[in-house]
Amino acid sequence: MPKRSRELSAIEVGRLRSEGAHAVGGVQGLYLHIVGGSRSWVLRYVISARRRRMGLGSFPAVPLAQAKERAREAHKLIDQGVDPIDARDALKKAAAASRARALTFKVACERFIAVKESEWRNPKHRDQWENTLETYAEPIIGHLDVSAIGQDEVLRVLDPIWRTKTETASRLRGRIEQVLDWAKTRGHRTGENPASWRGHLDKLLPKPEKIAKVKHHPAVPLAHVLIAVDAIKAVEGVSARALLFQVLTAGRSGEIRGARWAEFDFGAALWDVPETRMKGKRPHRVPLSTQAIALLESMPRYEETDLVFPGRKLQQLSDMSLTACMRRLDFRDATDRVCVPHGWRSTFRDWAAEHTHYPPEMAEMALAHAIESKVEAAYRRGDMLAKRAAMMQDWADYCIPSPMPPKPKDA
Repeated sequence: MPKRSRELSAIEVGRLRSEGAHAVGGVQGLYLHIVGGSRSWVLRYVISARRRRMGLGSFPAVPLAQAKERAREAHKLIDQGVDPIDARDALKKAAAASRARALTFKVACERFIAVKESEWRNPKHRDQWENTLETYAEPIIGHLDVSAIGQDEVLRVLDPIWRTKTETASRLRGRIEQVLDWAKTRGHRTGENPASWRGHLDKLLPKPEKIAKVKHHPAVPLAHVLIAVDAIKAVEGVSARALLFQVLTAGRSGEIRGARWAEFDFGAALWDVPETRMKGKRPHRVPLSTQAIALLESMPRYEETDLVFPGRKLQQLSDMSLTACMRRLDFRDATDRVCVPHGWRSTFRDWAAEHTHYPPEMAEMALAHAIESKVEAAYRRGDMLAKRAAMMQDWADYCIPSPMPPKPKDA
């Protein structure tokens, strides 16, 4: 049997000054090494026929009692056939790997936005993402590692604004969900997404539509369509013509302002909008009414640009140009709100529902809305172009039963 060393007291250990290895007793193989005046703890042991020396810290930073406790923990591993040095190295590697995977929510937001912003056609999208996350989420969870964010943390962000700023809170929830999904695919977190709605937060928060009324864009009432369209026709300038074309096609402002002559087939009475300019990232075919074609034919063409509705410097009209035109006309909806260009899409939808027998899905297709039902989408492969042509002509006849006005002056 190995010789047992006399167990030294803490005072006796503190008095040791001579160089060499001093057995302190109490735990087999525990020594205080003194070299050049520096004192440190070493545990000597044998495992798998290998002699090993394990450092346990310097003295007196690690006092005798703590050194003995560390030595005892090492002996527990040795008794199990585990080399404590290997175990400690494994823990260090795991900690280093964990630090490498560590990512705060704030940094995750920055990286996610950098990755996704190329998909956003409008620069405002980045601003909206950054503003909502910086204002509401980052002060509460921005400093937390994404792996540590759970249901309670997400609720701390959403609860204060869920009932007072419901629309903002709902969008914020979706953005947090996307950031955490991205972090999971990058290996920075595991498990379910605590910001997901279905089957998760929908059990803890009231549905947004139950606590906040949906605010639709102010739209011209059907009873005032003829008056409104006549007023637009009377306004000179390219902006008014673009607005009128939006009315006739039920398109979005960006689609109209970015329209190019190459997209139009006058022989087929068709406008082919490429997917790059569509909100849903899908190409959209728009059948043109005789009124829409007459409007296009009245527009001057310029060698310097292919834009159908160019601004003063032959550049694309700003996103406020059509809005400003509507504001000057000062048309108001039933709640006395000033109508906006996008509201004409709602007016078209109301007309299709109240004054025609066209099926609702046809009007939705004319508006380039996504089909919510996957079953319906699977069965309906075409775009009902021929039937939509008849519908758009009926809509144009409803808006402009008289011939088109003469060519506009430059914007």
